[in-house]
Parts: sequence; structure tokens; C-alpha cells
Amino acid sequence: MEPRHLGCYGVLKEHQWLRSPRMWIELFALFNLAGLAPDIFLAHSINSFRAPAEYVPLIFSLVAPVLLIPAIWSLAQSRLQPWRALGHFVGWTSVVIGITGLVLHLQSQFFQQWTLASLVYAAPFAAPLAYTGIGLLLIMNRMVDCEKTEWPLWVIFLALGGFVGNFIFSVTDHAQNGFFRRIEWIPVISSALAAGFLIVPLMMRVSRAYLRVCALVMVLQAVVGVIGFVLHVDADLHAVGPTLFERVIHGAPVFAPLLFPNLALLAGIGMRVLHQKLPATESLEKSATDLAQSKSVL
Repeated sequence: MEPRHLGCYGVLKEHQWLRSPRMWIELFALFNLAGLAPDIFLAHSINSFRAPAEYVPLIFSLVAPVLLIPAIWSLAQSRLQPWRALGHFVGWTSVVIGITGLVLHLQSQFFQQWTLASLVYAAPFAAPLAYTGIGLLLIMNRMVDCEKTEWPLWVIFLALGGFVGNFIFSVTDHAQNGFFRRIEWIPVISSALAAGFLIVPLMMRVSRAYLRVCALVMVLQAVVGVIGFVLHVDADLHAVGPTLFERVIHGAPVFAPLLFPNLALLAGIGMRVLHQKLPATESLEKSATDLAQSKSVL
């Protein structure tokens, strides 16, 4: 019989598994891996999957959710061994695919020319790291006790990494047309703002009031993402091309702006759990301080 932590697994025992932060992360990873499949299909359709290796992330995005569904069901039933085994397999495979994809994307032009232009116009080098981030999220969810404060901080850290990636995407993608429209600077500024706010809880202890401000910043990210999605779709619909499919794969990346609300949701999970832990932590530290003061008086 495996030990069960009250906060992490007790709610599962009471058949209230949807209230478990661990389950939120599992569902987040499941839908993100599944959602990467159409994005990868469109991205690699630009060169008609010229290299056989380009099929690997597409196949993985189709297979990984199938493996995570029984893992999530096992977690809901508090059967932790299959949950851990399947999650580690999917997680580490995702990490390897992401790092390998990063190297292969950079090899397309950047490693040959070593110029800023080659970096901007090469295959989006940071895009495969989405797999690495999701893989690390699955691994962390199995290795860190969600009763500890480190758990929400790890979630916030991975969301922070995603927003740093969003900043890079926003700069390099919009640099291809020289930021033709001023509105293209908005995701650059927005992702930098999000990264600036999310790094603070990792550097110092924050208050619940600060987390509420962070929540508002994350709502702003979601709004920016939805607006960006609408603008990208509109640009592709009115672009020049023989078919809609051609306009989509060669035009503005349709799914890229949705990274903003996606990462805002992940950060929101971490901030909510951290918010719940702050009062107990503050009370504990206050009690320890009062006890130390009473001993000094005695």
C-alpha cells in the first residue's frame, strides 16, 4: 500500500478528484499534447514533411494522450503505480523530443550562418521546447509533493519559462515582416510583463495581494491571446493564396496566440495553490515567532 498525502490523495479517495491540483496538471498536459498535433501538422506541412523525423512529434502528440488517459484514470482511482509509470514514460519522451527538435530546428540555418537573420528566418527554434515544458510538468507532478510549497512554485516556474518562449516567438515571428503593424509589439510587451510578474514569487516570498495582481496580469494575457488569434485568422483569410490551407500554413501561425491564455491557465493553477498555502504558512511562522519571544521572556 502506497502512502497517501491528505491534500494530494485524500480528495481522490472521496471521489472528488477534479478538486485535486495534481489532476488539474494532468488534464492540462493531456489537452496540450493533443493540441500540439494540429499545430505540428500545419507547421511541418510547409515543406510537406520533407524529413522523416518531422513525423515524430506528430505521432507522439497523437499517441501520448492515449497513454495519459489511463494514467489519469489511475490517479482518479488512487492507483499510483501505473499513474507514475505512464506519466514518467510520456514525460521523459516529451523532454527528449523537445530538446532534439530544438537542435534540429537550429541546424536548419542558424548553425550554418550564425547570424541574427538566419535565426529569425529559420524554423522556429524554440517551438519544440513546448514538448520539453509539458514533459517536465508531468515529471514534476510525480516527483514533488503537492502538499509542499515547492509544488506551486515549480508550476509557476514552468509557466514563466513558457512566457519567456512566448517573448522569443513574438519577437522572431513579427521581425520577419519588420513589425509592419504597431499592434505586433503588444504580445512582445505582454509576455515580458507576464515574465516579470511571475519571476517574483520564485525570488522572494509574496503576499496574497500580490498574487491577486498577478491573476489580473494573467487575465490580460488571455485577452491578448484571444485578440491575437482573431487577428491571425483574419490575416490568413485575407491573404493571397490558391487555397485556404495554403494561406494558413504560409501565413500567420493560427495557434501561436493561444499560448497566452494557455500559459495564463497554468500560472493560475500555481498561483491558486500558492495562495491557499500562504495563510497556513504565515500562521505557522507567526506561531514560531511568538513561541520564540515567549521563551526569551521566560
